[in-house]
Amino acid sequence: MVNIVIITQARIGSSRFPSKILKKINEDSLLEIHLSRLIKSKRASSVVVATTFENGTDKIEKITKKLGINFFQGDTDDVLDRYYKAAIKYSADYIVRVTSDCPLIDPNLIDKVIDFTIKENLDYGSNVLLHNYPDGQDIEVFKFYALKSAWEKAKNISEREHVTPFIINNSSFNGKNIFKALNFSEAISNKYSKIRMTVDYEIDIELIRYFVNEKGKFSDWQTYAELFLNTSKNFKNQEIKRNESYLKQIENESK
Repeated sequence: MVNIVIITQARIGSSRFPSKILKKINEDSLLEIHLSRLIKSKRASSVVVATTFENGTDKIEKITKKLGINFFQGDTDDVLDRYYKAAIKYSADYIVRVTSDCPLIDPNLIDKVIDFTIKENLDYGSNVLLHNYPDGQDIEVFKFYALKSAWEKAKNISEREHVTPFIINNSSFNGKNIFKALNFSEAISNKYSKIRMTVDYEIDIELIRYFVNEKGKFSDWQTYAELFLNTSKNFKNQEIKRNESYLKQIENESK
């Protein structure tokens, strides 16, 4: 049986918004909402929270125990190393990478990307090679072999911190032949790609709170997206650029 492990990265010491995953909407922290959605995946064998050894991490561990989710601690900055060692510990054949700053990640969409990746026998499958989904519905699925190769060969800080750039840059999607990669996309309008439903800054929480209060914490991604498109409310976080920190890091490395 193929062991498919969702590994979500979570930490207390975010430079832009410290302890953001512990901020609450009603009775639930953002991390609890995120994990409660992840465990609804029907295709994943297990869920692992890959965190750090920073002060306050015991609060993350407490939440994982409450929900019956695996807990792993690793390097703070070398997130690629953290993923690799977590994947080894939990004997992953396929790794599903999501991040805890996406509290409303859709488990049904996760399952679709998993099925797509396995059916096409991809080393790497995701819905982020092309941006058709809202920012906050980012899902990457890759074989352990690809993760191991990246862990052994990736040198740049951006490759270590963001886990998958080495795989993507050396994939068939970018004209290379080391990894076979394709983008997953349903027949949906690209009108959704501009919607920001992730949490990097404090102003991002306003929209997540609006979604949860209006549609509950277990709606599918499209229900939230349509609610956003049909509202007259103005959310200032929509002005924030997608993948802002990663793009700045790449720019600095190229100088």
